[in-house]
Amino acid sequence: MTQLEILIEAIPKYQPGADLAVLERAYRFSEASHQGQQRASGEPYLSHPLEVAHLLVDFKMDVTTVTAGLLHDVLEDTHATKDQLEREFGKEIAELVDGVTKLGKLAFSSREERQAENFRKMLIAMARDLRVIMIKLADRLHNMRTLHFLPNDKGRKIAQETLDIYAPLAHRLGMANVKAELEDLALRTLHADDYQDLQRRVAKRRLERETDINQVITIIEKKLSEVGIESQIRGRPKHFYSIWKKMHDQGREFDEIYDLTAVRVLTSSVRDCYGALGVIHSLWKPVPGRFKDFIAMPKVNMYQSLHTTVIGPKGEPVEIQIRTWEMHHIAEEGIAAHWLYKEKKTTGKDKVDESFAWLRQLMETQQDTKDPSEFLDSVRVDLFQNEVYVFTPKGDVKALPEGATPIDFAYTVHTKVGEHTVGAKVNGKLVPLRYVLRQGDIVEIITSPSQHPSRDWLKIVKSTRARSKINQWLKVEERARSIELGREMFDREAKKYRLNATALLTGEEIKKVAADLGHPTVDDLIAAVGYGKASIHQLLNRLTPGGLIEPVERPRPSATRPKTDQGVRIRGVEDLLVRFAKCCNPLPGDPIVGFITRGRGLTVHARDCLTVAKSVLDRERIIDVEWDVEEPAKRPVRVAVYIGRDRPGLLSEITGAIGGKNGNITKAEVTVTDDRRGINNFVIEVADLSQLQDIMTAIREVPDVINVERVRGL
Repeated sequence: MTQLEILIEAIPKYQPGADLAVLERAYRFSEASHQGQQRASGEPYLSHPLEVAHLLVDFKMDVTTVTAGLLHDVLEDTHATKDQLEREFGKEIAELVDGVTKLGKLAFSSREERQAENFRKMLIAMARDLRVIMIKLADRLHNMRTLHFLPNDKGRKIAQETLDIYAPLAHRLGMANVKAELEDLALRTLHADDYQDLQRRVAKRRLERETDINQVITIIEKKLSEVGIESQIRGRPKHFYSIWKKMHDQGREFDEIYDLTAVRVLTSSVRDCYGALGVIHSLWKPVPGRFKDFIAMPKVNMYQSLHTTVIGPKGEPVEIQIRTWEMHHIAEEGIAAHWLYKEKKTTGKDKVDESFAWLRQLMETQQDTKDPSEFLDSVRVDLFQNEVYVFTPKGDVKALPEGATPIDFAYTVHTKVGEHTVGAKVNGKLVPLRYVLRQGDIVEIITSPSQHPSRDWLKIVKSTRARSKINQWLKVEERARSIELGREMFDREAKKYRLNATALLTGEEIKKVAADLGHPTVDDLIAAVGYGKASIHQLLNRLTPGGLIEPVERPRPSATRPKTDQGVRIRGVEDLLVRFAKCCNPLPGDPIVGFITRGRGLTVHARDCLTVAKSVLDRERIIDVEWDVEEPAKRPVRVAVYIGRDRPGLLSEITGAIGGKNGNITKAEVTVTDDRRGINNFVIEVADLSQLQDIMTAIREVPDVINVERVRGL
C-alpha cells in the first residue's frame, strides 16, 4: 500500500464523507513541484510533506489541513505561487499554506530579525486559523526526527529554536505528546552525551522501579473495585528532557529523583475522580503542598487532572494523576483532541476560545513591539511561563504568570485599571504593589485618577501584557516630555540669536525642513531635538536665510568647576539647561547620572533609574554629575503610607510626624476601604534623601501604619 493510499484509508475513520479527491490532486501537485529535489538524507523531497500529512492524520486533523500539509513547502521551495494554489485548491488551503511559509525572499539585517518576523507572520496566520500551527508543529516534528542529517551547527540552531518556541507552543495547545518528543529530540542534539547517559540510567532504574509501581497499581485497582469505581490504571514514564531539566534547574543528582514513573488513574466521570482521590489518600499519606486540582481550575491549555503525591508502600514518593477519559484525550492531544471530541453546544462560549487568551496577548505584543529582540524575548516569556490562578472579588478566575504582582492583575482587568493602580487588597488585607500573588488569592485593586504608570513598575511586573502597556504609556509620556523640552531648548537657543521662536515654529518653512530631515511632522522634529537626536543649531541654520547671525556675547566661563543653580555639578560641561527626571525624581543624596542632549539640555536621573538601565537614552551621552548643594532647595517627593486600621486622629498623627521632621506637605490623597484599611499618598517637600528617610522612619512609628514606601516619579 502506498503512502497516499494509507492517508486515503485513514481519514474517513474519523472524518466520514471527507473529499478525498482533493488529497490526490494535492499529492500530484506536490510531487510535480518538488520533482528533482532531495532532502539532506538523500531521500526525495516529497517524503517530507508526506510524513507531515501522516502526522496531521495522527492529530486527527480534517482533510483540508492534511491537504495543506502535503503542499506546505511548495510556496517556499518551488516556483508555485499563492494565486496558483488558490486556483487549484481554493482560498482556504492557499491561506493555510501561505501562513506556514517563511518570509524567504525578504532581506533582514540579522538572523534574529528574520526569526522574529517569520514568527510574527505565523502568529498572525495562526490567530486567523489555528490549523496553521498544527501544520507547523507537524513540519517541525518531522524535521527534528531527521535532524541528524544536517550539519551540527545548523542542527543545534534548529534544536534551540524548537526548545524556545515550538515545544512551548505545543504545551500551550495542550499537545503533551508532541511537546515531550520535541523536547527529547532537542536534548539529543544539544546535549548528546547527557542524553545517552540519561537514556541508559533511566532504563536501568525503570526496571528496578517497575515492581514497586506495579504493586501500587495493584493495590489501587483492588481498592477502587471494592468501592465500585471503574478505572484503568497505568504507569507513565517521565520523558528525558523533564528529568534532565529537573536535575539541572534544581541541582539534584539522578538518584535523588524518584518520580521517573508516575501512576495515572483513568475513570469515566468527574465524580469518580474525586472518589478515587479519597481512596488513594486513605491508603497512603499525601505529601503536603503537592496536591493540585486542575479539574476545578483547568490550566489555560484546557488541561484537567487531579495531581497528588503520596508516600507509597516502600516509603518513597509516588506521583499520581487522576482524570476522566475525555480529559486524558485532551491532555495528550490538546487542541487536536478538542476538534475530535467536542460537544456541540447551543449556548455558552466555546471552551477552546476561552483557552487562547495567551494567543490574544501575543497578538497584542506583536502589534506593540517593533524591536525583534524584545519581541522574541516576550514570546519566550509568554510561552514558557507557569501560571498562578487568582480571583476577582466577584469570583472570576485570572491566570497570571508565576511571580505576578497586583499590577499584573490590574492590567488583566483593564488597561485603564492598570494605569491608575495605587494599591491592592489581597484576601481582604492591604498589600504593597510588589506583593507576589499566590494560588487562590482574591485580589481587589484600588485606583486613583491621578495615578499613572512608573518605570519602577517594570521592575516588579511579570506579564508581557503589563510590561507592554506600561512601556507604551511611558513612550507616549516620554514623547510629550521630549516635545516640551525640545520647544524650551529651541526657544532658549533662538533668543540667543535674536530670533522669534514662535514665528519659526508656526511657519511653513519648518514643515519643509522637518520633511527634508525625515520627520513626518513638526512635533516629530521638535521631539527629536528634545531626545538629542537633532541639532538645534543645524535646525536654526536651515530656518534662517543666509545662516545664523552671531549670538549675543556671553560671559567667559569661570575657572572653577562648572555647576548649575539647580545644585548639580557637571564635570566638564557648562551653561546647560538642567531638568530633573520625573520618572525617578532624584533627591540630593541619591546616586545620580546626567544625560546631555546635543542641543544643550541635561536631565538628571537616579543612577538605578530604568530609563538609564535600559539604554533608552544614548549611552555615549550619559555623563557623570554630582550633587553640589550648600543650602539645597526643597524638592517634592511622593510617599505612600499603608494603614492597617483607620481610626480618629490617625491622619493627624501621620501629618504630625511629617511636620516634626520639617517636611512640608503640598498634596495629600487619602483612600480608606470599607474594612477601615487604606493608602495615604503624600507629596512632601524635602531638602535631601536624609530628611526623607527621617520622615519615613517617623511615619513608621505611628501606630496602625503597616508600611511606608517612597514612590518614584510624581
